[in-house]
Amino acid sequence: MAVERLDHPDPQVLRLRRLPPRILLLLLLLSLPLVNPWVRGDGVGYYAFARALLIQRNLDFTADYQHANKSFREARLDADGKPKEMFRTSTAHLENHFTVGPAILWAPLLVCAHVAVIVARAFGAGVAADGFSMPYVLAMALGTLLCGFLALLLSYRVACRFVAERWALLATTAIWWASSLPVYMYFNPSWSHAHSAFVVALFFWYWLRTGESRSAAQWIVLALISGLALNVYYPNVLVLAALVPEALRAYRSARKENAAVGYAQLFSRHVWFCVVTLLCLLPTFVTKYFIYGNPLETGYISVANWGWGSPSFIALLFSANHGLFSWTPILMLAVIGLFLFARNFRAAGVSVLCVLFAFYYFMASYPDWPGISSYGNRFFVSLTVFFVLGLATFFESIAGLFRSRPVASACLSLAVCLFIVWNLGLMFQWGAHLIPARGAVSWRQVAHNQVKVVPRQMLSQMHGYLFRRKATLHQIEERDIQQLGRPASQ
Repeated sequence: MAVERLDHPDPQVLRLRRLPPRILLLLLLLSLPLVNPWVRGDGVGYYAFARALLIQRNLDFTADYQHANKSFREARLDADGKPKEMFRTSTAHLENHFTVGPAILWAPLLVCAHVAVIVARAFGAGVAADGFSMPYVLAMALGTLLCGFLALLLSYRVACRFVAERWALLATTAIWWASSLPVYMYFNPSWSHAHSAFVVALFFWYWLRTGESRSAAQWIVLALISGLALNVYYPNVLVLAALVPEALRAYRSARKENAAVGYAQLFSRHVWFCVVTLLCLLPTFVTKYFIYGNPLETGYISVANWGWGSPSFIALLFSANHGLFSWTPILMLAVIGLFLFARNFRAAGVSVLCVLFAFYYFMASYPDWPGISSYGNRFFVSLTVFFVLGLATFFESIAGLFRSRPVASACLSLAVCLFIVWNLGLMFQWGAHLIPARGAVSWRQVAHNQVKVVPRQMLSQMHGYLFRRKATLHQIEERDIQQLGRPASQ
């Protein structure tokens, strides 16, 4: 395991090291107006767990179906506004294959919002205590924003262990605004991806912090984090691949030293880690049991039907249909940086590459790898901490080719600005439905829009988003419905 850079005792240096987190906090505060308190699409399922349990004390999602966005309702409700029977499970519950983890992370803020609404109603306020009114959805959106920010802050801290603070800060800012993260941190906060980025970053940060000699108590804490990560997003189980190279090294060392006691202790801690992780999955097992009648039923396509023998390796990265690198090209530099990181810090690097390749193969085998209406390839938002680390490593390596540090900083900062401008323009095209939200896009059309359409429309659309948000979101929803109704050839 790599050793963290030693702190410099000079008070002035310590003050300078406090500056980057304050810059990140300032960026967060400046971006608050972008927070979009709405529940839409997949977010209906995620938010339903929180709302139904908090307000109704049950898992009846009927009201959530009925209050959903128009395209969601039209597919699931009949002419009388009642859920179609085809969406009922064998237990008579409405289908909800989404995870319960985001509801767990939203719970503290939603409980506070509920208490505030009840108190306000006692004093005569007319706000509804139904989980759909603004205090609730705003609490949900702010909870998602906090998760996304903590993911970035932890990612910055992780990167600082291995590279200079300036490159860690630049990489964190770049991933914040030049990847898919901002869509699910601000625009679609009811989805699970910002939460997933947070729990994965927390796991990796704590794994690095405790090292290979972690105590029994630290193993339990790591298991609690692992359980939360799996409750939030099932593919996060692949992040546990980071433990495999570490375990092999530890068992090999114990065998060489012929230390039977150490071997047994290590094995018992690994067993306890697995047991505690499974116990932490009780929220998932219980909710799935009530909904489907089987605690192991996810509601997703069976893994037996995935394309394990013919994964979409190239398309996943470069397809116009939400390819990872084609839509968010800065992640290509981040992945290159992860290989550089593995070369410089072999112990931690091997674990990181194990996670990266496991996740890559898993998602390339998934039948719906484009993610339908995903911005970029949203599944990889979970790996935010690794992308920040890789990009920071890449920046530091490139900076070493310059004779002057200020010149290197200026050039790399300019490059980051270009990536961010491109990404913000593409996000605007996707969000405003200037390009299809589903399926492949025409890069010629994308480029034309970036130059001709985005500069002309973005200012007025952003004004509407900030000051006439309800009407603007209604227009976006109507455009989405129109695109859904078009023939496939269009």
